[in-house]
Amino acid sequence: MIKELNIKEHYREIFKLSQFAFQYTLSEAELKAKREEAERHTIWGVMEEGQLAAKLHLIPLAVSIHGRSMQMGGVASVATWPEFRRNGMVKSLLANALNHMHQNGQVLSYLHPFSVPFYRKYGYEVTFNKKQYKIPFEKLKRNWDESGYVRRTEVDIDLLDNLYSQYIGNYTGALIRDEKWWKQRVLKDHHQIAVAYNENRVPEGYILFHVKDKLFTVSEIAYRSLTGLKLLMEFIGNHDSMAEHVEITVPENDNIPLLLKEPRFETKVNPYFMARVVNVKGFLTQYPFGGLHPSVSLFVEDEFLPVNTGVYVLNPRQEGVTCTHMKGKGKADITCNIQAFTTMFLGYKRPTELLALGLIEGNIEAVNKLEDMIPRQQTYLPDFF
Repeated sequence: MIKELNIKEHYREIFKLSQFAFQYTLSEAELKAKREEAERHTIWGVMEEGQLAAKLHLIPLAVSIHGRSMQMGGVASVATWPEFRRNGMVKSLLANALNHMHQNGQVLSYLHPFSVPFYRKYGYEVTFNKKQYKIPFEKLKRNWDESGYVRRTEVDIDLLDNLYSQYIGNYTGALIRDEKWWKQRVLKDHHQIAVAYNENRVPEGYILFHVKDKLFTVSEIAYRSLTGLKLLMEFIGNHDSMAEHVEITVPENDNIPLLLKEPRFETKVNPYFMARVVNVKGFLTQYPFGGLHPSVSLFVEDEFLPVNTGVYVLNPRQEGVTCTHMKGKGKADITCNIQAFTTMFLGYKRPTELLALGLIEGNIEAVNKLEDMIPRQQTYLPDFF
């Protein structure tokens, strides 16, 4: 039986399972902080023999999709006690959560998978990669030649959020953070904060970082200009007496290596977060299409959430794109499953790429229409939950 859990009443059971499943230990102070953070969550549990057997957390969040704010349900802390595993409990919890999202205006859902194939069964697909550099400090040595300065600073969420919001405007898919998210998630590890200012004392960018064991780790970087980036790189380079390498996480299309004399260093790109569209009609109605073209139709198949299955006809108009939905199977210009649909419209992969791989079907003319209608932006998600 699935039951919604009250965090104030059930927090010890909830986090006892989390600590076991994800192999960490919380002090009483950390447990208190986790409990406060989870007050924004909707938590469902499967009860067996009067005890919590499995659980799922749903976090109400907003994301920027090509500049448009959309409601997203973040699925997190999915766990089952081992004696109750392989009984379909997670499948039931996911079905319950997705139906809840569909009915409550959350058109998207994200999660960090323990297994990509497992969550693909439920309509999720990889849509975000994580790119990391490990750069020896000698390769940062250059004259950055920028007017301005960098100062370490105390927490100023308004300042950081303003710069972050401008930075993510260059990308698609990132969270729109509120003050609690900054405090409880982004800044919870008490990172050092450094802010770059131009010669007119206007903030141009920031990094969150720490230095330990000869490693300078940049957990987040955001900037609104080339000046901001260069000032921050110069600041990092000035720590060469303290560290041997800098490790920095960046968007997948980052071009920092082009600014360095020797761009050969360790670079890793790995699949990171998965996403799925939860309400296709609601998503398409809000989607910021580009281009004016004759109508195009898509047949979308969603096996796990069949309410989405059907033909969607997109009719571009001067005032925007209208969308009509015909349930069930039918003829369409393009055919895809919900995973490929999500991949395309979030911008992780282009329609022509998916057509070439056989992951969507359709005539090239219709696919080219979609190419023009879907904005070109790199997906980027610096957060974790």
